[in-house]
Amino acid sequence: MENKTIARTLRLLSQLIELHDGNAFKVKTLASAAYTIGKLPFSLANKSLAELEQISAIGKSTASKVWELVQTRTIGELEELYEKTPRGVIEIMGIKGLGPKKVLTIWKDMEIEDIGELLYACNENRLIEAKGFGAKTQEEIKKAIEFKMASNGRYLYAQVEEYAEYLLKRLKEVITNTQISFTGDYRRKCEIIDGLDILIGAPLSPQIEKSISEVSTLEVVDVKERRIEAENTSGIKVYFNFCQDEQFPAELAFQTGTEAHIEELQKRLGNVAVKASSEAEIYAMAKLPFIEPELREGRNEFALADAGKLPALLQWKDLKGSLHNHSTWSDGVNTLEEMAVFCRDELKLEYLGISDHSKSAFYAKGLYEEGVLAQHEEIDALNKKLNGFKIFKGIESDILFDGSLDYAPEILATFDFVVASIHSVFKMTEEKATSRLITAIESPYTTILGHPSGRLLLSRNGYPVDFKKVIDACAANGVVIEINANPLRLDMDWRWHQYALEKGVMLSVNPDAHSNNGFYDMHFGLLAARKGGVSADKCLNALNLQEINTYFQKRKL
Repeated sequence: MENKTIARTLRLLSQLIELHDGNAFKVKTLASAAYTIGKLPFSLANKSLAELEQISAIGKSTASKVWELVQTRTIGELEELYEKTPRGVIEIMGIKGLGPKKVLTIWKDMEIEDIGELLYACNENRLIEAKGFGAKTQEEIKKAIEFKMASNGRYLYAQVEEYAEYLLKRLKEVITNTQISFTGDYRRKCEIIDGLDILIGAPLSPQIEKSISEVSTLEVVDVKERRIEAENTSGIKVYFNFCQDEQFPAELAFQTGTEAHIEELQKRLGNVAVKASSEAEIYAMAKLPFIEPELREGRNEFALADAGKLPALLQWKDLKGSLHNHSTWSDGVNTLEEMAVFCRDELKLEYLGISDHSKSAFYAKGLYEEGVLAQHEEIDALNKKLNGFKIFKGIESDILFDGSLDYAPEILATFDFVVASIHSVFKMTEEKATSRLITAIESPYTTILGHPSGRLLLSRNGYPVDFKKVIDACAANGVVIEINANPLRLDMDWRWHQYALEKGVMLSVNPDAHSNNGFYDMHFGLLAARKGGVSADKCLNALNLQEINTYFQKRKL
């Protein structure tokens, strides 16, 4: 065992002892020994216990722990502390700049137990007001987590989109008069991206290779006859494929869809040579309407096409309002008025649904009953001065462990709409999670089921849910299901959208915005909705002001 491994283990032990409020002298001693061991010019692995005890910088107590570690590959005390500490919290301790005191605040005061939840809290600006933190620390933590996630070679779509669009623009500037397009997962707007696939409608030549290598953010890693592999400065893999100009439409089609989609498309095309001026022409040759790239997953798109039921996919212009948002009344950054004016003047929306956290979310400054009534007074006053724009009174009510909502019926009745969400006790069996959600759905006050699986992409799996039962319950009770647009969530997963639509359940693209900038996350929710085949007539917040006002009123009857 190397000295560095021994030092790292002792350092972790000292941190865990401090995290659990152990002896301060012991913490200092172990940390000091860890530092010293990491610098020693000789190996400790072959030393006897007596020899270890003679090293003055280590001492007898620490020497016994080093001996135990070398002989058994672990330390009993460390294992005991492991049992008392959630694995996610231990992972959080590995983030640069977070000592045990800050980790303790995150774990105990903010009830955050994994890196995904911590990143989500940073996006919600919840760390800014926590003891010992601030805006700068929050931003450093966020960057450290994103770097850690990226080091696994997988990225959220939202993490690569800005770079991808910049890259395409630069490529078109340096490789002129040539067809260039994304293909693969990125073009299909998948929520997780392993790399960027780009098709260029020209043969690979030394000049094109030179042009690609001159794009400042790219480093060419490998060159083959018809393919270049490159990597950007953040580690994103970029794969370039090449074809003749006249083959570009066919190659674009065949390199965009999943294997299952392409197999079915080729089957329908038969053995004829495929030559066309556009992708639409290729689908027409297969006796199909054009299938949007987002839908080319090899699921039910061909059945919908055959039945003439391909949806007119939701567009940004279809969205008329934003529901599920948080203001300074709970853990948001902007005031109610600031958010309303931003939605009206910048986004050209017709309404804002405010749904601050409820009282069980104490870590997010959730509203107690008196706070609810005071907020409603402010909303009434603002609605009188907003010139046709309306703020709807909502709440994100916590679903308690028994499935009930965390306000009495008389308080719930005061809201225009209620988003019901789980925010605590995620460790459940599928039966318990499903039952908990269905109980909340059956509440006469639940309007929208919020982020139903509780997942955080690339960092936390959701609790296990029988989605068929949950969706069936929403259909039976007229409850809308949220497509939470935060790029870490995108929950409900797009793979369940079609089942929900078949059952007559409406969906709602909700940004879960905690600031004015957060409203732009609707873009990512929109992409998820398009992948799920959602059209404007199936989207709650595509209703205009008059229509949604009527919808909420009918729900309350």
